[in-house]
Amino acid sequence: MKKPQGFRCWLSGVGLALGALSAGNASAGTAFVHLFEWSWNDIASECENFLGPKGFDAVQISPPQEHISLDTWWARYQPVTYTNLTSRSGTEAELASMIQRCHAAGVKVYADMVINHTAAWNQGGTGWGGTPWSVTNHPEFSPQDYHSDCTVSNYGDAYNVWNCRLSGLPDLNTGSGYVQDRLAAYFNKLKGMGVDGFRVDAVKHMAPGDLQAILNKAGNPWVFSEVIGAAGEAAEIQPGNYTYLGHVTEFKYGTDLASNFNGQIKYLASIGESWGLLPSYKAVNFVDNHDRERGHGGGGNLTYKDGAKYNLANVFMLAHPYGYPKVMSGYRFTNTDIGPPATGPQNCTNSAWVCQHRWGNIANMVGFRNFVDGTAMTNWWDNGNNQIAFGRGNKGFVVINNESGQLSQILYTGLPAGEYCNVLAGDDACSGHMITVDGKGYATFNIAANSAAAIHGGAVAAPCRECAAQNFPQLYFRGTANGWGVDTMALVADHTWQISVSFDGQADQRFKFDVYGDWRQNYGDSGADGTLDRTGADIYTSVVGDYLVEVNDRTMTYSLHCLECGEY
Repeated sequence: MKKPQGFRCWLSGVGLALGALSAGNASAGTAFVHLFEWSWNDIASECENFLGPKGFDAVQISPPQEHISLDTWWARYQPVTYTNLTSRSGTEAELASMIQRCHAAGVKVYADMVINHTAAWNQGGTGWGGTPWSVTNHPEFSPQDYHSDCTVSNYGDAYNVWNCRLSGLPDLNTGSGYVQDRLAAYFNKLKGMGVDGFRVDAVKHMAPGDLQAILNKAGNPWVFSEVIGAAGEAAEIQPGNYTYLGHVTEFKYGTDLASNFNGQIKYLASIGESWGLLPSYKAVNFVDNHDRERGHGGGGNLTYKDGAKYNLANVFMLAHPYGYPKVMSGYRFTNTDIGPPATGPQNCTNSAWVCQHRWGNIANMVGFRNFVDGTAMTNWWDNGNNQIAFGRGNKGFVVINNESGQLSQILYTGLPAGEYCNVLAGDDACSGHMITVDGKGYATFNIAANSAAAIHGGAVAAPCRECAAQNFPQLYFRGTANGWGVDTMALVADHTWQISVSFDGQADQRFKFDVYGDWRQNYGDSGADGTLDRTGADIYTSVVGDYLVEVNDRTMTYSLHCLECGEY
């Protein structure tokens, strides 16, 4: 659909980097991406050209330490030394440059840390950066720095899991003060280079107290721990036992999404802690990751090979308020051991790289998530099967059609009236067709099979302000319904401002209107007669439900219309 005449696209910068970051910004944000096996130089370019402009909070990079000299992807997970930062992704200088360039683009950097074990391949050799090594003999470690040579054989026994070798890999004695110091020095070196946070690999194979001691010595950086929970395993190695250290990977989230997208997504209305998932504020969730897409760690996830279902699952994850979502972005493979393509992604034009994070639905949903951040899920709708829709407060609305036929519905969005850009209909936030939300908050959605639509207040094709007469430059609704916050009202016609509000009917329910959002020009109703008075009394109401609140800034009157009753 062509953009209507007299309209322009109002973008609130939701997809723009928020400015250069200082080193070591350590906190969870909205959504990040794992650029699996990308080189440091390619990551730097991607931060500048795509991740920053699209609003990604951070990028997870492959393990930066020197590793065994082998072409498989898992070679990165067999450390040779933590003092040489030469890896398949590049040199230490290139790593440092990438961190600086990503920060300048507003993107944080998370490093993957392999500290449970060291290399075992062929019992020794020369590392990627030229360092000679043999099993239990590395520049900073010798045989006394390892646990005994036993094999992890019983996941019902935490001691066995924490103190024996995983897949034959020499298990570092992480309870040793000396080992802790060496590992903490590795963290601190990366922190000094500007790394903002860390994924810690194979954490269930380390006692929580050991990891806590290492992190304490490293200044307690922001981390998320890889812990794969499984029924029947020891309680001490379950994900919830590690949340006091920081965020934890929520593997069950991805398998739950897969089972529902392969079944009925109507059930996703309640996904969260009630499903046995970690608390949202502690969870790093994902549709898939580099292990699960290869069938490791239990498998059962949707992957890029699932096409539309995978795409829609990512849309759901980025639209739903649960967790700190991580988007997977890797390369095509048929052999699950094979390493990355010999040529780089080259802005993802190389077909060997999948570049899921650049898929339009996934990339533009990052901007959606940024804009609706801090709002709850609202206005759920489903058709009893595989078509769903839900809102994020009065800021955004998403519709997902996981069926083979078209979805055609008039749905209540909870959004102010206006023309919104369907951010999933084009590569850019406002290059697709428009969706109209009427004065009652309803919109008509016609969604093709196995597709989705998303609208939010940061991508609005709004009537240009010069085209409608107005006495106020803007107007805000403030009251008990929104915690006396500042919610923007929409100018929908000459002198007419509207907003949809959910009232709960509490005895002290009241509101006012504020021109600048700072109370210096506010309006109430001292006479309780529907006429606004400057600095007038709070407006009390006993109504319950969803109402359209309307103000005329010429007649200085206001009115409430019940949306559920068909009054407007």
